[in-house]
Amino acid sequence: MVTFRRRVATSALLLGVGTWALSVSGEPKHGVSLVPSAHAQGLIRNLIARLRGQTLPDGVVKSNGRIEATQVDVSSKYPGRLAEVTVEEGSPVTQGQVIARISSPEYEAQLRAAQADVRKANDALAAAEAEIVSRQSALEFAKSDFERGQELMKTGFITKQVFEQRKRNFDSAAAAVKSFTSQRDQALSHIANSEAEVDRIQSIIDDLTLVSPRNGRVQYQLARAGEVVAAGAPIVTILDLTDVYMTIFLPAADAGRLAVGDEARIILDPVPDYVIPASVSFVAADAQFTPKTVETTDERAKLMFRTKLKIDPQILQQFYTRVKTGVRGIGFVRTKADVEWPADLQVKLPKAPEAKTPDNKAPQATAPAAQPDAKSSETKTPDAK
Repeated sequence: MVTFRRRVATSALLLGVGTWALSVSGEPKHGVSLVPSAHAQGLIRNLIARLRGQTLPDGVVKSNGRIEATQVDVSSKYPGRLAEVTVEEGSPVTQGQVIARISSPEYEAQLRAAQADVRKANDALAAAEAEIVSRQSALEFAKSDFERGQELMKTGFITKQVFEQRKRNFDSAAAAVKSFTSQRDQALSHIANSEAEVDRIQSIIDDLTLVSPRNGRVQYQLARAGEVVAAGAPIVTILDLTDVYMTIFLPAADAGRLAVGDEARIILDPVPDYVIPASVSFVAADAQFTPKTVETTDERAKLMFRTKLKIDPQILQQFYTRVKTGVRGIGFVRTKADVEWPADLQVKLPKAPEAKTPDNKAPQATAPAAQPDAKSSETKTPDAK
């Protein structure tokens, strides 16, 4: 009972300080100001955080964290000179959008040589097929002449010497057809090899045009046009705006009760009036901050497990343009499924920004949740859900 009275007194004192800070400006000689100062806003936010921490029901735990998003480095598989970079830091990108181009005259020369080799192989194929047609005609004539000679030998109208000559002509024509058929097969094989070489070099040249692997926003531009880049060197870092989450650390006793998919809530420091829905997407199997040896119950209580709270994808779609990674806040999870969320942790979001007609470069797919600006008009008229 005494502790409860102390909490009430402390809350009343803090409320009085916050009200006084909102009413009286720190500017001398100008009297009373109705505009809240930055210091007053900080007091109010701290007050809200304290009250929420004190009124959490059993089965709901919290931990500090920050908003993060998956980062993807866009790099080239092959070295070359960076001809152009079509995006800048902060630019929105869509999957498949051209990010940069690398020039490589060496590969372009190799492509022309391979294409010339294909044409040469096609010419050899055409010549072999023409010879086969010619030799096939000669073979048919030699075959018919040889067959007539066999009949004439039986009646004695030709000599054995003439018959053997016809047989040699027939065998020579058949061998010629086989020889040019082999040349045709070699030409076909050469064409296949040459076309495969063309495809290989063309794939290299295609890979020199770098495209965005995901929808997101450019976080860093690490190279500029004109620079020579090595194979695998990152050129642009992209934030995947479809995978935004908060990382928190929970004691072993709390982390052990969580399951992937459990509901969670996020409150950000810049906008403490809003509650963002999320879900548990990952609970680490290994503890962080683990002592060298764990022998007692007190030491086991020190084990902390990394947990990811993924923001609802539907929220990401609504607040694409206002997402900011690195924003600090508090994550809340339920260790008991039958516990209801308290009133101050019910989902409460600002009014979604009006949809604008996207330009050619603006992504039109899933985007991350925005962090509303505390100074915008949206924070003054929240639309609770």
